Amino acid sequence: MRNSYIVNISLLLTAVLLASCGQKQPPHKGHDAHQEPAMDKSVAGLTRSVNTHIVATIPAISPESGTRIQAADVNGVITYDTRNQTSIASRIAGRIERLLIKYNYQPVKRGQLIMEIYSPDLAAAQRELLYVATASPQLLTGAKQRLQLLGMQLPQIEQVLRTGNILYRIPVYSTADGYILEKSAAVATVAGTAAAPAASGDGMSSMGGGSAPAAAPAPTAPAATPVMLREGQYISAGQPLFTIYQAESLVAEFAFPPLLAARIRQGQQLLFYPSADNNAMQTGSIGLIEPVFRNGENFTLARVYLSTHTLRPGQLLTASVPVVYTGGWWLPRKAVWKLGNQTIVFRKEKDTYLPAAVDITAEAGDMIQVSTAIGDWKVASNAAYLVDSESFIKMNNPQQ
Repeated sequence: MRNSYIVNISLLLTAVLLASCGQKQPPHKGHDAHQEPAMDKSVAGLTRSVNTHIVATIPAISPESGTRIQAADVNGVITYDTRNQTSIASRIAGRIERLLIKYNYQPVKRGQLIMEIYSPDLAAAQRELLYVATASPQLLTGAKQRLQLLGMQLPQIEQVLRTGNILYRIPVYSTADGYILEKSAAVATVAGTAAAPAASGDGMSSMGGGSAPAAAPAPTAPAATPVMLREGQYISAGQPLFTIYQAESLVAEFAFPPLLAARIRQGQQLLFYPSADNNAMQTGSIGLIEPVFRNGENFTLARVYLSTHTLRPGQLLTASVPVVYTGGWWLPRKAVWKLGNQTIVFRKEKDTYLPAAVDITAEAGDMIQVSTAIGDWKVASNAAYLVDSESFIKMNNPQQ
Protein backbone atom coordinates (compact mmCIF):
# COMPACT_ATOMS: atom_id res chain seq x y z
CA MET A 1 0.00 0.00 0.00
CA ARG A 2 2.77 2.35 0.89
CA ASN A 3 4.43 1.81 -2.40
CA SER A 4 1.24 2.65 -4.27
CA TYR A 5 0.97 6.01 -2.46
CA ILE A 6 4.48 6.93 -3.48
CA VAL A 7 3.70 6.06 -7.10
CA ASN A 8 0.50 8.11 -7.08
CA ILE A 9 2.26 11.18 -5.61
CA SER A 10 5.02 10.93 -8.21
CA LEU A 11 2.45 10.72 -11.01
CA LEU A 12 0.63 13.75 -9.63
CA LEU A 13 3.74 15.90 -9.46
CA THR A 14 4.67 14.88 -12.96
CA ALA A 15 1.25 15.89 -14.28
CA VAL A 16 1.45 19.31 -12.56
CA LEU A 17 4.86 20.04 -14.02
CA LEU A 18 3.75 19.05 -17.50
CA ALA A 19 0.68 21.23 -17.24
CA SER A 20 2.68 24.28 -16.12
CA CYS A 21 5.19 23.84 -18.89
CA GLY A 22 2.47 23.54 -21.45
CA GLN A 23 1.06 26.96 -20.48
CA LYS A 24 4.31 28.83 -21.26
CA GLN A 25 4.45 30.42 -24.69
CA PRO A 26 7.61 31.39 -26.55
CA PRO A 27 8.28 35.14 -26.38
CA HIS A 28 6.98 37.21 -29.29
CA LYS A 29 9.72 39.46 -30.58
CA GLY A 30 7.38 42.03 -31.93
CA HIS A 31 5.48 42.28 -28.69
CA ASP A 32 8.61 42.91 -26.56
CA ALA A 33 9.98 45.41 -29.03
CA HIS A 34 6.72 47.30 -28.90
CA GLN A 35 7.05 47.72 -25.17
CA GLU A 36 10.69 49.05 -25.20
CA PRO A 37 10.83 52.93 -24.95
CA ALA A 38 12.12 54.62 -28.13
CA MET A 39 14.81 57.43 -28.04
CA ASP A 40 13.24 60.86 -28.57
CA LYS A 41 15.14 62.61 -31.36
CA SER A 42 14.45 66.02 -29.79
CA VAL A 43 16.74 65.25 -26.85
CA ALA A 44 19.37 63.25 -28.74
CA GLY A 45 21.60 66.30 -29.03
CA LEU A 46 21.59 66.81 -25.29
CA THR A 47 23.43 63.51 -24.79
CA ARG A 48 26.49 64.58 -26.82
CA SER A 49 29.71 65.67 -25.11
CA VAL A 50 30.01 69.37 -24.23
CA ASN A 51 33.64 69.24 -25.40
CA THR A 52 32.56 69.43 -29.04
CA HIS A 53 28.90 70.35 -28.96
CA ILE A 54 27.02 72.92 -26.88
CA VAL A 55 23.29 73.52 -26.70
CA ALA A 56 22.49 77.11 -25.75
CA THR A 57 19.89 79.79 -26.39
CA ILE A 58 22.18 82.82 -26.25
CA PRO A 59 21.96 85.21 -29.25
CA ALA A 60 24.05 84.65 -32.35
CA ILE A 61 25.61 87.49 -34.32
CA SER A 62 27.02 87.93 -37.82
CA PRO A 63 30.60 89.18 -38.43
CA GLU A 64 31.03 92.70 -39.78
CA SER A 65 33.30 93.79 -42.61
CA GLY A 66 34.79 97.08 -43.72
CA THR A 67 37.64 99.50 -43.01
CA ARG A 68 38.07 100.89 -39.53
CA ILE A 69 40.19 103.77 -38.19
CA GLN A 70 41.04 103.41 -34.54
CA ALA A 71 43.30 105.40 -32.21
CA ALA A 72 45.42 102.99 -30.19
CA ASP A 73 47.04 104.14 -26.93
CA VAL A 74 50.51 103.04 -25.84
CA ASN A 75 52.48 103.88 -22.71
CA GLY A 76 55.97 105.32 -22.56
CA VAL A 77 58.49 107.15 -20.43
CA ILE A 78 60.97 110.00 -20.78
CA THR A 79 64.55 108.75 -20.58
CA TYR A 80 68.05 109.88 -21.51
CA ASP A 81 69.44 109.92 -25.04
CA THR A 82 72.15 107.26 -25.10
CA ARG A 83 73.69 108.90 -28.19
CA ASN A 84 74.84 111.87 -26.09
CA GLN A 85 76.83 110.36 -23.26
CA THR A 86 80.33 110.58 -21.82
CA SER A 87 82.18 107.76 -20.12
CA ILE A 88 84.62 108.15 -17.23
CA ALA A 89 87.23 105.46 -16.67
CA SER A 90 90.16 105.16 -14.30
CA ARG A 91 93.53 105.72 -15.98
CA ILE A 92 95.46 104.23 -13.08
CA ALA A 93 95.11 101.39 -10.61
CA GLY A 94 94.54 102.47 -7.03
CA ARG A 95 92.21 102.85 -4.08
CA ILE A 96 89.22 105.19 -3.84
CA GLU A 97 90.04 107.54 -0.99
CA ARG A 98 87.06 109.87 -1.41
CA LEU A 99 83.81 109.40 -3.35
CA LEU A 100 81.41 112.31 -3.90
CA ILE A 101 78.83 110.49 -6.06
CA LYS A 102 76.28 108.83 -3.79
CA TYR A 103 73.41 107.80 -6.08
CA ASN A 104 72.68 107.19 -9.74
CA TYR A 105 71.35 110.02 -11.91
CA GLN A 106 72.88 112.57 -9.57
CA PRO A 107 73.25 115.89 -11.46
CA VAL A 108 76.85 117.00 -12.12
CA LYS A 109 78.55 119.95 -13.79
CA ARG A 110 81.55 119.96 -16.08
CA GLY A 111 84.74 120.18 -13.96
CA GLN A 112 82.96 119.02 -10.77
CA LEU A 113 85.02 116.79 -8.47
CA ILE A 114 83.76 113.20 -8.57
CA MET A 115 86.32 111.25 -6.55
CA GLU A 116 89.92 111.12 -5.29
CA ILE A 117 92.16 108.10 -5.91
CA TYR A 118 95.38 107.02 -4.20
CA SER A 119 97.79 105.25 -6.54
CA PRO A 120 101.31 104.00 -5.66
CA ASP A 121 102.19 104.06 -9.37
CA LEU A 122 101.25 107.72 -9.62
CA ALA A 123 103.26 108.57 -6.49
CA ALA A 124 106.30 106.81 -8.01
CA ALA A 125 105.90 108.78 -11.24
CA GLN A 126 105.87 112.06 -9.28
CA ARG A 127 109.11 111.13 -7.48
CA GLU A 128 110.63 110.43 -10.89
CA LEU A 129 109.43 113.88 -12.04
CA LEU A 130 111.16 115.59 -9.12
CA TYR A 131 114.38 113.65 -9.75
CA VAL A 132 114.40 114.43 -13.47
CA ALA A 133 113.76 118.14 -12.80
CA THR A 134 117.10 118.41 -10.95
CA ALA A 135 119.21 115.66 -12.53
CA SER A 136 118.16 115.60 -16.20
CA PRO A 137 116.10 118.68 -17.21
CA GLN A 138 116.13 117.49 -20.83
CA LEU A 139 113.88 114.59 -19.78
CA LEU A 140 111.40 116.83 -17.92
CA THR A 141 108.97 117.09 -20.84
CA GLY A 142 108.67 113.31 -21.12
CA ALA A 143 108.10 112.96 -17.38
CA LYS A 144 105.27 115.52 -17.50
CA GLN A 145 103.61 113.72 -20.40
CA ARG A 146 103.71 110.45 -18.50
CA LEU A 147 101.92 112.02 -15.55
CA GLN A 148 99.32 113.53 -17.85
CA LEU A 149 98.66 110.12 -19.39
CA LEU A 150 98.14 108.77 -15.87
CA GLY A 151 95.41 111.33 -15.26
CA MET A 152 97.13 114.29 -13.62
CA GLN A 153 96.22 117.77 -14.80
CA LEU A 154 98.98 120.16 -15.90
CA PRO A 155 98.32 122.59 -13.00
CA GLN A 156 98.78 119.69 -10.56
CA ILE A 157 102.08 118.75 -12.18
CA GLU A 158 103.32 122.37 -11.90
CA GLN A 159 102.26 122.37 -8.24
CA VAL A 160 104.41 119.28 -7.58
CA LEU A 161 107.40 120.90 -9.29
CA ARG A 162 106.88 124.16 -7.41
CA THR A 163 106.38 122.74 -3.91
CA GLY A 164 108.32 119.50 -4.19
CA ASN A 165 105.47 117.70 -2.40
CA ILE A 166 103.93 114.55 -3.86
CA LEU A 167 100.16 114.48 -4.31
CA TYR A 168 98.97 111.14 -2.98
CA ARG A 169 95.32 111.81 -3.83
CA ILE A 170 94.56 112.43 -7.49
CA PRO A 171 91.19 114.06 -8.16
CA VAL A 172 88.83 112.87 -10.91
CA TYR A 173 86.52 115.50 -12.45
CA SER A 174 83.32 115.36 -14.50
CA THR A 175 83.89 115.90 -18.20
CA ALA A 176 80.37 117.13 -19.05
CA ASP A 177 77.13 118.54 -17.68
CA GLY A 178 74.35 116.06 -17.10
CA TYR A 179 73.27 113.15 -14.93
CA ILE A 180 75.85 110.65 -13.78
CA LEU A 181 75.18 106.92 -13.68
CA GLU A 182 77.39 104.13 -12.41
CA LYS A 183 78.67 102.05 -15.31
CA SER A 184 77.32 98.74 -14.00
CA ALA A 185 73.88 100.30 -13.50
CA ALA A 186 73.99 101.77 -17.02
CA VAL A 187 74.57 98.30 -18.50
CA ALA A 188 71.66 96.89 -16.50
CA THR A 189 69.40 99.72 -17.63
CA VAL A 190 70.15 99.08 -21.30
CA ALA A 191 69.90 95.29 -20.93
CA GLY A 192 66.42 95.20 -19.47
CA THR A 193 63.58 97.06 -17.88
CA ALA A 194 60.81 95.91 -15.64
CA ALA A 195 57.32 95.43 -16.99
CA ALA A 196 54.86 98.25 -16.52
CA PRO A 197 51.21 98.49 -17.47
CA ALA A 198 51.00 99.19 -21.17
CA ALA A 199 48.50 100.47 -23.58
CA SER A 200 44.95 99.55 -23.94
CA GLY A 201 44.38 99.26 -27.60
CA ASP A 202 46.04 96.77 -29.89
CA GLY A 203 47.24 93.92 -27.69
CA MET A 204 46.39 90.26 -27.76
CA SER A 205 43.49 89.28 -25.57
CA SER A 206 44.25 87.65 -22.27
CA MET A 207 43.31 84.21 -21.04
CA GLY A 208 39.72 84.37 -19.96
CA GLY A 209 37.89 85.30 -23.13
CA GLY A 210 39.80 88.40 -24.18
CA SER A 211 38.01 90.80 -21.89
CA ALA A 212 41.12 93.01 -21.86
CA PRO A 213 44.10 93.31 -24.21
CA ALA A 214 47.46 91.96 -23.19
CA ALA A 215 49.83 94.45 -21.65
CA ALA A 216 53.13 95.10 -23.38
CA PRO A 217 56.03 95.85 -21.08
CA ALA A 218 56.80 99.54 -21.11
CA PRO A 219 60.14 101.19 -20.29
CA THR A 220 60.49 102.09 -16.65
CA ALA A 221 61.64 105.39 -15.25
CA PRO A 222 65.33 105.73 -14.32
CA ALA A 223 65.82 104.84 -10.67
CA ALA A 224 67.97 107.00 -8.37
CA THR A 225 69.55 104.00 -6.65
CA PRO A 226 72.72 104.19 -4.51
CA VAL A 227 75.98 103.54 -6.33
CA MET A 228 77.84 100.31 -5.61
CA LEU A 229 81.32 101.88 -5.52
CA ARG A 230 82.63 102.49 -2.00
CA GLU A 231 85.48 104.44 -0.44
CA GLY A 232 88.43 102.11 0.15
CA GLN A 233 87.57 99.98 -2.87
CA TYR A 234 90.40 99.16 -5.28
CA ILE A 235 89.97 99.80 -8.98
CA SER A 236 92.11 98.76 -11.94
CA ALA A 237 93.61 100.83 -14.74
CA GLY A 238 91.12 101.38 -17.55
CA GLN A 239 88.14 100.27 -15.48
CA PRO A 240 84.91 102.06 -16.59
CA LEU A 241 83.42 103.86 -13.60
CA PHE A 242 80.65 106.25 -14.63
CA THR A 243 78.53 107.38 -17.58
CA ILE A 244 77.27 110.95 -17.84
CA TYR A 245 74.08 111.53 -19.82
CA GLN A 246 73.75 115.07 -21.10
CA ALA A 247 70.58 116.80 -19.95
CA GLU A 248 69.96 118.82 -23.12
CA SER A 249 68.51 115.96 -25.20
CA LEU A 250 65.98 113.41 -23.97
CA VAL A 251 64.04 110.54 -25.55
CA ALA A 252 60.38 109.55 -25.35
CA GLU A 253 60.38 105.75 -25.42
CA PHE A 254 57.16 103.82 -26.15
CA ALA A 255 56.42 100.07 -26.02
CA PHE A 256 54.21 98.62 -28.77
CA PRO A 257 52.63 95.14 -28.63
CA PRO A 258 53.40 92.89 -31.63
CA LEU A 259 50.13 93.41 -33.53
CA LEU A 260 50.37 97.19 -33.35
CA ALA A 261 54.15 97.28 -33.91
CA ALA A 262 53.64 95.88 -37.42
CA ARG A 263 51.70 99.04 -38.33
CA ILE A 264 54.24 101.69 -37.31
CA ARG A 265 57.19 102.94 -39.33
CA GLN A 266 60.21 105.16 -38.90
CA GLY A 267 59.36 108.83 -39.36
CA GLN A 268 55.71 108.37 -38.38
CA GLN A 269 54.24 111.17 -36.28
CA LEU A 270 53.04 110.43 -32.75
CA LEU A 271 50.79 112.55 -30.58
CA PHE A 272 51.70 112.11 -26.93
CA TYR A 273 51.15 113.78 -23.58
CA PRO A 274 52.13 113.30 -19.92
CA SER A 275 49.92 110.67 -18.33
CA ALA A 276 49.01 113.09 -15.55
CA ASP A 277 48.05 115.93 -17.93
CA ASN A 278 46.29 115.03 -21.18
CA ASN A 279 46.03 118.71 -22.11
CA ALA A 280 49.80 119.09 -22.62
CA MET A 281 49.82 117.53 -26.10
CA GLN A 282 53.08 117.25 -28.05
CA THR A 283 54.06 115.76 -31.38
CA GLY A 284 57.17 113.94 -32.47
CA SER A 285 58.36 111.53 -35.14
CA ILE A 286 59.64 108.00 -34.55
CA GLY A 287 63.41 108.01 -34.94
CA LEU A 288 64.17 104.38 -34.09
CA ILE A 289 62.18 101.13 -34.01
CA GLU A 290 63.79 98.31 -32.02
CA PRO A 291 62.30 94.79 -31.63
CA VAL A 292 62.89 93.58 -28.07
CA PHE A 293 62.53 90.25 -26.28
CA ARG A 294 62.83 90.91 -22.59
CA ASN A 295 61.75 89.03 -19.46
CA GLY A 296 59.82 86.55 -21.58
CA GLU A 297 57.89 89.31 -23.38
CA ASN A 298 58.07 90.15 -27.09
CA PHE A 299 57.41 93.78 -27.96
CA THR A 300 58.82 96.73 -29.89
CA LEU A 301 60.36 99.95 -28.59
CA ALA A 302 59.82 103.13 -30.58
CA ARG A 303 61.98 106.15 -29.70
CA VAL A 304 61.03 109.77 -30.32
CA TYR A 305 64.05 112.07 -29.98
CA LEU A 306 63.14 115.38 -28.35
CA SER A 307 65.10 118.52 -29.24
CA THR A 308 62.89 121.05 -27.45
CA HIS A 309 60.72 119.96 -24.57
CA THR A 310 59.42 120.80 -21.13
CA LEU A 311 59.53 117.22 -19.89
CA ARG A 312 61.81 115.63 -17.33
CA PRO A 313 63.46 112.19 -17.11
CA GLY A 314 61.24 109.52 -15.60
CA GLN A 315 57.98 111.23 -16.58
CA LEU A 316 55.32 108.76 -17.79
CA LEU A 317 53.68 109.37 -21.18
CA THR A 318 50.72 108.18 -23.23
CA ALA A 319 50.80 108.23 -27.04
CA SER A 320 47.83 108.05 -29.38
CA VAL A 321 48.49 106.25 -32.66
CA PRO A 322 45.89 106.35 -35.48
CA VAL A 323 45.69 103.00 -37.24
CA VAL A 324 43.74 102.09 -40.42
CA TYR A 325 42.46 98.50 -40.48
CA THR A 326 41.37 97.03 -43.82
CA GLY A 327 40.03 93.65 -44.86
CA GLY A 328 39.07 90.75 -42.64
CA TRP A 329 36.00 90.38 -40.47
CA TRP A 330 35.15 92.07 -37.20
CA LEU A 331 33.68 90.55 -34.04
CA PRO A 332 33.06 91.98 -30.58
CA ARG A 333 35.84 91.15 -28.14
CA LYS A 334 33.53 89.12 -25.91
CA ALA A 335 32.59 86.83 -28.83
CA VAL A 336 36.19 85.57 -29.03
CA TRP A 337 37.82 83.23 -26.51
CA LYS A 338 41.55 82.75 -25.94
CA LEU A 339 42.82 79.18 -25.45
CA GLY A 340 46.57 79.43 -24.90
CA ASN A 341 48.03 79.87 -28.39
CA GLN A 342 44.66 79.36 -30.07
CA THR A 343 41.70 81.69 -30.44
CA ILE A 344 38.20 80.30 -30.95
CA VAL A 345 34.63 81.37 -31.59
CA PHE A 346 31.47 79.32 -31.18
CA ARG A 347 29.83 78.81 -34.57
CA LYS A 348 26.10 78.18 -34.64
CA GLU A 349 24.95 74.99 -36.41
CA LYS A 350 21.15 74.66 -36.27
CA ASP A 351 20.32 74.62 -32.54
CA THR A 352 23.85 74.02 -31.27
CA TYR A 353 27.22 75.81 -31.10
CA LEU A 354 30.46 74.23 -32.25
CA PRO A 355 33.92 75.65 -31.30
CA ALA A 356 36.03 76.75 -34.27
CA ALA A 357 39.57 78.16 -34.38
CA VAL A 358 40.11 81.57 -36.00
CA ASP A 359 43.13 83.75 -36.76
CA ILE A 360 43.31 87.25 -35.25
CA THR A 361 45.11 90.02 -37.13
CA ALA A 362 44.29 93.07 -35.01
CA GLU A 363 42.31 94.42 -32.09
CA ALA A 364 40.77 97.88 -32.07
CA GLY A 365 38.88 99.03 -29.02
CA ASP A 366 36.15 96.50 -28.26
CA MET A 367 36.38 94.85 -31.68
CA ILE A 368 38.67 92.11 -32.98
CA GLN A 369 39.72 91.64 -36.62
CA VAL A 370 39.66 88.03 -37.86
CA SER A 371 41.37 86.91 -41.08
CA THR A 372 39.54 83.56 -41.21
CA ALA A 373 36.69 83.47 -43.75
CA ILE A 374 33.74 83.71 -41.38
CA GLY A 375 31.54 86.01 -43.43
CA ASP A 376 28.66 83.52 -43.66
CA TRP A 377 28.93 82.30 -40.06
CA LYS A 378 26.67 82.92 -37.12
CA VAL A 379 28.67 82.99 -33.87
CA ALA A 380 27.76 83.23 -30.20
CA SER A 381 27.63 86.82 -29.00
CA ASN A 382 29.39 85.92 -25.72
CA ALA A 383 31.88 83.05 -25.79
CA ALA A 384 32.35 83.05 -22.02
CA TYR A 385 28.86 81.65 -21.49
CA LEU A 386 29.68 78.54 -23.52
CA VAL A 387 32.93 77.53 -21.84
CA ASP A 388 32.72 74.62 -19.42
CA SER A 389 35.50 74.90 -16.84
CA GLU A 390 35.37 71.11 -16.32
CA SER A 391 36.02 70.21 -19.98
CA PHE A 392 38.64 70.59 -22.66
CA ILE A 393 37.30 72.11 -25.86
CA LYS A 394 37.83 69.93 -28.92
CA MET A 395 37.56 71.33 -32.45
CA ASN A 396 36.97 69.70 -35.80
CA ASN A 397 38.18 72.81 -37.64
CA PRO A 398 34.90 73.55 -39.41
CA GLN A 399 36.43 76.50 -41.23
CA GLN A 400 35.26 77.40 -44.70
